[in-house]
Amino acid sequence: MNLDLWYETLSFMHLGTIAPAFLMATFMMVTKKGTEVHKLIGRIYMVLMLFTAMVTLLMSAQVGPRLFNHFGFIHLLSVLVLYCVPSAYWAIKNGNVKRHRWSMIGLYIGGLIVAGGFTLMPGRMLGNMLFG
Repeated sequence: MNLDLWYETLSFMHLGTIAPAFLMATFMMVTKKGTEVHKLIGRIYMVLMLFTAMVTLLMSAQVGPRLFNHFGFIHLLSVLVLYCVPSAYWAIKNGNVKRHRWSMIGLYIGGLIVAGGFTLMPGRMLGNMLFG
């Protein structure tokens, strides 16, 4: 498999997990917390976010400086996700609703809104597809 096809495959895997995760997170942000539906969707959301963060670590940075000719600043958001998801999970399992809430808000803002904004920048695959 050539590198372009590998990157494209990873990109579509990432998009296929992050799009439903974004919809789930947005739904959960505006609905009642603590319900069985919230818990079920939250578990699915956490799995999707962990999977997508791992996928992005396999994707080399396409814009800006790179470490080891692979990792860029965008990968810091993947690390944020890999920290926030388990942190939020353990917080709610231990009854720390406040920490869970702030971890989830941080994940939503950093892992979805900020990272999503970066994907629309010139030179990025999705930005190029949408804006030429």
